Amino acid sequence: MSSPLPTPPHCIADFCLIPLGTPTASVAREIASVQRLLKTSGLSYTLHSAGTTVEGSWDDVMRVIGQCHEMLHREGVVRIQSDVRVGTRVDRVQGMGEKVERVERLLAEGEDASREG
Repeated sequence: MSSPLPTPPHCIADFCLIPLGTPTASVAREIASVQRLLKTSGLSYTLHSAGTTVEGSWDDVMRVIGQCHEMLHREGVVRIQSDVRVGTRVDRVQGMGEKVERVERLLAEGEDASREG
């Protein structure tokens, strides 16, 4: 069954991919593989200590997350669990860098105001 509704043209997703049953407690090799795949995707992304934030069209973002799963399965990881949080806006396109910069500006303004008081 197909729906006439399109997917959002832009989204920001934060995902934490968790390979299960790896030979060691470290999953750094698997996450490095994910980052290499993201680099070839053409999407904007940022690695952080608890996952990766990626932005682009809904279809492209969901596709690359699925490709990360498939790639690691092909590398021998039998089970993968991912947590994904996705945000969309309809009033304007806001990139992940812009969101962080806005908060940093507010923090800087607060620091200046607290010095004056």
